[in-house]
Amino acid sequence: MKKLYAVLGDPISQSMSPQMHNDLFAFYGVDAAYHAFQVKTEELSDAIKGLKAIGASGFNVTIPHKSAIIPLLDAVDPLALEIGAVNTVVNQDGRLIGFNTDGPGFLTGIQSEMPDIFGKRILLIGAGGAARAIYFTLAKAGAARVDIYNRTQERAKALIDSSPYSHLSNAVSLQQVQEELPIYDLIVQTTSVGMYPRENEKPLTLENLSETSVVTDIIYNPLETQFLAAAKKKGARIQNGVEMFIYQGAIAFEKWTGVFPDTNRMRKNVLQQLGGTIC
Repeated sequence: MKKLYAVLGDPISQSMSPQMHNDLFAFYGVDAAYHAFQVKTEELSDAIKGLKAIGASGFNVTIPHKSAIIPLLDAVDPLALEIGAVNTVVNQDGRLIGFNTDGPGFLTGIQSEMPDIFGKRILLIGAGGAARAIYFTLAKAGAARVDIYNRTQERAKALIDSSPYSHLSNAVSLQQVQEELPIYDLIVQTTSVGMYPRENEKPLTLENLSETSVVTDIIYNPLETQFLAAAKKKGARIQNGVEMFIYQGAIAFEKWTGVFPDTNRMRKNVLQQLGGTIC
């Protein structure tokens, strides 16, 4: 019997996951189909019960359901529980188990530019859901320092205080960031600044950026934000959000099928959907 996989969100029409995963199912000879379903917040509980009732093998969850889904599951992976968000669900013998592949996906993706996070000094821009997943994962991986710059400094402090991992972190002001920018080995931009309708904006200026830094932006549409363009102009190595998207999907695919997929194939698929080219 054909297996069913899905992604739930609101909105969901823009999702590239169905084409990416259906291509992988065909490539690996897995008799399965992956569909996108728009699910309103008030319908989430019924949607989860429905997927469980029909025996869906697994599904992804995206905005705005990543936190709301947790009490609806049978079990949640410890990291996902600490982060407070689930984006991947596996049906294990009728039990729905939640995972968060966003942080691990980011960590795996950035290794092409920075193979080892241990001992690195990192600046995280933003304190939302994606920032939380990345922050906890970087801290767990042994980063020496993970500072957070957020427009609302109290929110950055709250994120730091919620971390179960022992490491050095400061909620830094814009002035501190501009002065201390050269010390960071890795700068991670997690806000929506740079996406439509704010394509021409940057979360901060990069005049003092060191050319030895790695700068990444989890946005992938556009493929090169103004923030990344400014970093590249300063001589830094850059990475857009395609890698994080690919690897969070690859880790989910592995959890569902036991196969870690061809990420080069996934990258080509995603870039074709975005109208970009292989870099």
